[in-house]
Amino acid sequence: MRFREELRSDGVKPLIKHHIFAPYDHAHNVRIDDDLYNERSICETVNSVIKRSYDSAVRARAWYRQFREIALTAAVYNVEQAVKQ
Repeated sequence: MRFREELRSDGVKPLIKHHIFAPYDHAHNVRIDDDLYNERSICETVNSVIKRSYDSAVRARAWYRQFREIALTAAVYNVEQAVKQ
């Protein structure tokens, strides 16, 4: 919760819906913007396609090389999508 509060103080809005334990959880979920939630769903779909197409393992050991590997994988995916259109 502390992490969520820090993010909210920086102006970041949560897009993960609350698990329904109580009636007020419905109210929290209603306040989530549907358009932004749909964008999140698109991002999750793209991540899933990339993991299925290019393998989900990251072979680099250092964090900066892992970041570079993930960025290059995303770039290859974007180029492939651009070529298909």
